[in-house]
This record gives sequence, structure tokens and C-alpha cells, in this order.
Amino acid sequence: MENVIRNKRKEKGISQEELSKRCGVSRQTINAIENDKYDPTLSLAFRLARELGLTVDELFIPKES
Repeated sequence: MENVIRNKRKEKGISQEELSKRCGVSRQTINAIENDKYDPTLSLAFRLARELGLTVDELFIPKES
């Protein structure tokens, strides 16, 4: 899965640190998700989507083969 978290976070002017606090995870977790090194749990995916004003489907996109 690819995601648009970094782009949407920057559009809203939110730092990784701020987003991590809002979602109850570490900044390193946000960084790993943005760099496709970690797939979040479903509950974290919903928290990220809520904080960024998107649906989970809009936030995460299947990778093209």
C-alpha cells in the first residue's frame, strides 16, 4: 500500500510530531508509515484519516504492479 499522509499532512501544516501526538503514537511511527516501512493498524489508520480529514480509502492506495 502507498499512502498520501506526508502530502496531506504538509498541506494542513501539521508536523510529524503534532500528528503523532494527535494519534497517540511516536513521531518515528509516523515517519515509518510515510516512508512505506510500516503498515499501521486499522485503528491507527482511522485515527490518521480523521486527523487529516480523509477516509481510509483516500489515505491508502494499492500499489500499482
